[in-house]
Amino acid sequence: MKVLLLSVVLGLLYAGHGEAQLILKPFSGEWKTHYTAASNKDKITEGGPFHAYVRHLEFHANNTVDLDFYVKSDGECVKKQLTGERQQLLVYHVEYAGENEVTILHLSPDAIIGSIHNVDEEGKETDLVGVLSKRDQISDLVYQKFKKETEDKGIPEENIVNFSDNDDCPEE
Repeated sequence: MKVLLLSVVLGLLYAGHGEAQLILKPFSGEWKTHYTAASNKDKITEGGPFHAYVRHLEFHANNTVDLDFYVKSDGECVKKQLTGERQQLLVYHVEYAGENEVTILHLSPDAIIGSIHNVDEEGKETDLVGVLSKRDQISDLVYQKFKKETEDKGIPEENIVNFSDNDDCPEE
C-alpha cells in the first residue's frame, strides 16, 4: 500500500499535465463524505451550499474532474453535478456557490482530504476542509490528518460536522 502511494506521489511530481491527470484516473469512483469543517459553519449546515454528500469523482484526461453529490434542502436530498478544471497539480477551479479553489491535500486509495477556498457571490471568503472515503468508516490516522489540516486553516474544532452519521441520501 505504501509503495502504491509513493508511486502515485512520485508520478504526480514528475508527470506532464495530461499524464498527471491520467495518474489520478485510478482514484475515480464511488466516494462518501465523512467530515467537513468550515471557517463559516453556516456553509456546511443543512441548507448550506457545502452541506454536501459526495457520491462520485471522475478524473478525466482533459484536465477536468466531475463531481456528483447531494445537498439537503428542507430535508430533501437534491442531486448536483459539477465539473472542475485543473489549474495546477492537484488544484482545481470549480464554479459553485461562487468561485472555488479546490486542493487535494492527502490522497490514498481509501481516503482523500481536500480543502476549498470559496469566495461566494457577495465576496465573502470561507475556507473548508473535508475528508472523503471509499469505506463506511475512516481510520484514526486519516481523521487526525483531517483535524491537523483544519487546525492549519484556523478552523475551530466546533466547526467540524460529521456527515457519515446523518447521511440518508441515495447511494449511487
